[in-house]
Amino acid sequence: MPTAYIETTVPSYYVARPAISVIQAARQASTREWWDEGCSGFELFTSQETLDEAARGEPAMAERRLALLDEIGVLPASDSTDALTKILLAKDLIPAKAASDAVQIAVASVHEMDFLVTWNFRHIGNPHIRERLRSEISDFGAELPVICTPEELLNDETE
Repeated sequence: MPTAYIETTVPSYYVARPAISVIQAARQASTREWWDEGCSGFELFTSQETLDEAARGEPAMAERRLALLDEIGVLPASDSTDALTKILLAKDLIPAKAASDAVQIAVASVHEMDFLVTWNFRHIGNPHIRERLRSEISDFGAELPVICTPEELLNDETE
């Protein structure tokens, strides 16, 4: 069974109040559809970093995000994930202010996830840095998962 690492933006979009922006509303809808239809049959994982981020903000929304994540596996941090995080930050692939994103990329990579599911296009799903990420992670001895959105993973078997 393929594996997928769930980054913080996925539960955030799932539980968010209805968006005014058409783009945000479409992302919310595709996230809910993907999740509710079984997440493409993937075995889902996250990390303590995601749980910590999901716990921030408005208490009622944080509770809903954490409830959604409650049933999936939590991958542990390790010396390897810490070392890879430091490399991603030191090489300026991820800015220090977004260290949490570096942690999530490192955890998903070190634990050999097949996919990293995100709506974070600034640092995680950014196509301008993806090849540099892949190269640095490969040099580290790990492999960057396929980075994609829930929308990209929707299976429409009727077509």
